Amino acid sequence: MSDPSPFAQGIPRVDEGSDGRDDLLHAISLRYRAPLRGFFAKRVRDASEVDDLTQEVFLHLLRRARGGAIEHVEQYVFQVAANVLRDWARRRKVRAMDVQESFDEDLHQPATDISPERVLLGEEAVRVMTAVLQSLPERTRDVFVLRTMEKRKYTEISVMLGISVRAAEKHMAKALARLGGALDWAPEGE
Repeated sequence: MSDPSPFAQGIPRVDEGSDGRDDLLHAISLRYRAPLRGFFAKRVRDASEVDDLTQEVFLHLLRRARGGAIEHVEQYVFQVAANVLRDWARRRKVRAMDVQESFDEDLHQPATDISPERVLLGEEAVRVMTAVLQSLPERTRDVFVLRTMEKRKYTEISVMLGISVRAAEKHMAKALARLGGALDWAPEGE
């Protein structure tokens, strides 16, 4: 298949002061703009990106033509297009990693609003629980700590303290009843 364009033999060298440069660029644009746009449109979603990438190929062609004649223009144009696309994807990936989410007060609200009053109520509940635990008989307190804090089974607790499993369960029930009674003053949902 023969290339009907004036570029069948390549793009001639373009000198900085050449008056024919604009004509040459216009001819290149007419010949390759549509095929390049199609090339990029198949690979890039955003139409404005397609135009930018196409323009970047033309800039490469212009720079290259200043250095000497370009032979096998069509292959060269699409090799440049592939390189431009690869560079664009690389830049986009780097930018995506650098994107920082801006602070939006509405989106970044804490999951629960903890008022100063609620903080004080929580601190008071901790003080009450601590006082109740300290007032429990030693064995009841030991059973409670082993069961709740150390996640021991009743059988282990009974062996450790030398009591029956049933006695360990009763001590735990006693501790829970005293703690629950002390915290009855707390409002619903607290």
